[in-house]
Amino acid sequence: MEKNDIIIGSAEALGTNGEGIVRKDGVTLFVPFLLPGERASIKILNRKGNIAYGKAMEIFTPAEERVRPECPVFGRCGGCRLQHIKYRYQLGFKQSLVRDALKKIGGITCTVSRPERSDKEYGYRNKLQLPIGRQNGKNVVGFYAERSHRIVPTTVCPIHPDWSEKLIAAVYKFMETCGLDGYDEVAGTGALRHIVVRELKRKFIVTLVTTERELPGVDYFLFLLDNIFPEYSFYLNYNPEKTNVIFGKEFTLLKGRGFYECAEGGISFEAGANTFVQVNEGVKNKLYERAVSLAEEGDRVIDCYAGGGLLTAMFAQKCQRAYGIEIVPEATACANVLAAGNGLKEKMTNINGAVEDVLPKLLKEEPLATVVLDPPRSGADRRVIDALLESDVKKIIYISCNPATLARDVGLLTGNLQPNERGELVKADPPELCYKVELVQPFDMFPQTKWVETLVLLARK
Repeated sequence: MEKNDIIIGSAEALGTNGEGIVRKDGVTLFVPFLLPGERASIKILNRKGNIAYGKAMEIFTPAEERVRPECPVFGRCGGCRLQHIKYRYQLGFKQSLVRDALKKIGGITCTVSRPERSDKEYGYRNKLQLPIGRQNGKNVVGFYAERSHRIVPTTVCPIHPDWSEKLIAAVYKFMETCGLDGYDEVAGTGALRHIVVRELKRKFIVTLVTTERELPGVDYFLFLLDNIFPEYSFYLNYNPEKTNVIFGKEFTLLKGRGFYECAEGGISFEAGANTFVQVNEGVKNKLYERAVSLAEEGDRVIDCYAGGGLLTAMFAQKCQRAYGIEIVPEATACANVLAAGNGLKEKMTNINGAVEDVLPKLLKEEPLATVVLDPPRSGADRRVIDALLESDVKKIIYISCNPATLARDVGLLTGNLQPNERGELVKADPPELCYKVELVQPFDMFPQTKWVETLVLLARK
């Protein structure tokens, strides 16, 4: 089996990225978009030792779980990887994904519940983030191909609401009418880099990221947006740097108030262009309600990576006191407004700073607190894990969108993973003072994609 060979094989299972796993002649072959039980002709794209990667050329026996994808660029765009699979089967795959990650990475064998489903299989995302570029002499708007910064042009994205199609058309029209170019990452030329839209209860915050502080024709773009969004704010974000970071530091508000007030779970809150809000509103509500149910009325809660403070406020409303730690100043400012507006100033304290810096000091003041972790995809900083292991915290509520880093962090907290002399994480027998897993409940925050949100409850042994 060598590169460019064509073989016939059948998939036995799905890998962590939703690809089919084919075993043949002692080689494990990963084939995107091939389902278990499907027999296909496969072109070998790459092989290294007993691992190979291939492309399905023709599927001879389609699986019962296979459906026709709704997206015209499915398979080329790096976003969705599961649109070819019936939704109920996606849920089973994600349950296995979490269970296998905990076992293989974290050394933890435990019961993993079936994921809470999303009421919407498509059109569920309340945030759209599109790169704008220039490729082969043409302006392009779309999504990045997997593991690259090559933009796959598109005019529609089915996992976003209908307004996304109108917005993409407006961006193209704006560039054509005003003679503007998308950003060329290699040359560092072109004015338009990204368009980002957040929907908050039918109100919208639109941010156009550019390499120019003064953008020609911006009033025309606002005219186009007037015909798409009933109520919106518009920011121009200046980012001239050669970087993968989307937003620059300078936001200029050209229309609207920039923040909008919403209500969830009896809490009114404000969010802005750079405030973290979960992308699937229906699943977010289920997740937050379940998380809050795990705390007791007498608890004092520390909510790490707190964003705009919504979950912190829900804990403050139920419990004795809640602290929110967040590194983004805008989000902390929103959380302060939220606390005041909901009569929670006496029960809710918002701290702006890095969790790894703030949490160890705060645990000295609140040694018996219930700690909530909702870190970015990369997981919690090691200093955060160490601070918890050295504390007297009795309960940890961990929320994660990445099964791999979740498994790593939970493995450390349970003591199933420990560093060796070289600092490498190895599986070990957990000591008595570590935590044990009491609950693992996935939530399908991201239908059609390989990602899954998971809630884990940990308690001191």
